[in-house]
Amino acid sequence: MGLTNLKTALGVALNQGYAIGSFNVINSNFADAIVGAGERRQAPLILSVAEVHLKYLSLEPTATYLSDLANRTRLPIVIHLDHGMSEDVIRRAVDCGFTSAMIDASAFSYRENLEKTRRIVELCQPHGISVEAELGAVGGSEESKLEGRADPNLYTNPQLVAEFVSETGIDALAVAIGNVHGRYKGEPQLDFGLLEEIQNQAGIPLVLHGGSGISEVDFKRAIGLGISKVNVFTSMAQAAIEATQDRLMQIGEGYHDYPELLSDVQRSIGKVVEEHIEIFGSSGKAASMDAGRVQ
Repeated sequence: MGLTNLKTALGVALNQGYAIGSFNVINSNFADAIVGAGERRQAPLILSVAEVHLKYLSLEPTATYLSDLANRTRLPIVIHLDHGMSEDVIRRAVDCGFTSAMIDASAFSYRENLEKTRRIVELCQPHGISVEAELGAVGGSEESKLEGRADPNLYTNPQLVAEFVSETGIDALAVAIGNVHGRYKGEPQLDFGLLEEIQNQAGIPLVLHGGSGISEVDFKRAIGLGISKVNVFTSMAQAAIEATQDRLMQIGEGYHDYPELLSDVQRSIGKVVEEHIEIFGSSGKAASMDAGRVQ
């Protein structure tokens, strides 16, 4: 199957009532683990590269690597720029083969967010590249060691949703309903009533950022209310750290211990990905998207 774009993938997911995991890649170890898990579960995948992580990897070589992975598998795969903050980085993603991009202008006023998002849509969609945007502001941080708590003052305003979607022409909308990036302080408290209001106004697939730490029950309820893409990174990173710590407790003086450590890390990431695929209901759904392949 190979590369597809976000609009195609999420359209099928929304129609069939499941969500696709958007798993962040920070190196080839992560990428290989995610795709391996997808192959075992025969699930569509979104391989995401966050702009904030570009200090750890180079965008263009990573795009080449991910495109090659996608074209060598039988899975439908979206290569997605996550939380694109700058137009320059989004342009680079367009030029090097990404099939989807998120413009995150959530720190700006509503009108500025709308205008910035509209410009990115005009840049991307003529190339067949889907666009995700955020309305409201998801709290927390993918880089912080601190635990985050959602701020209700920053939740998505359902009264702005229909206008925002219509005037920008986006393909997917990231919502703030009590979800946060990174680790949650206490149990996540998602506002499902708000999510239902947003769903009624949006008319497009919805995206839940901050997927690490949300319960299976809440995931399934959110998917039933239009969530078609769920972002996951923190739980993969935590599993990788724990696998590294476990291996270091056993490590000897042999040089072969380092490759074994990398294998442990990859297995731990893959396990987390498989668990989320099962919860999201995307296991076995790869074959349903063949028509949307990007040539």
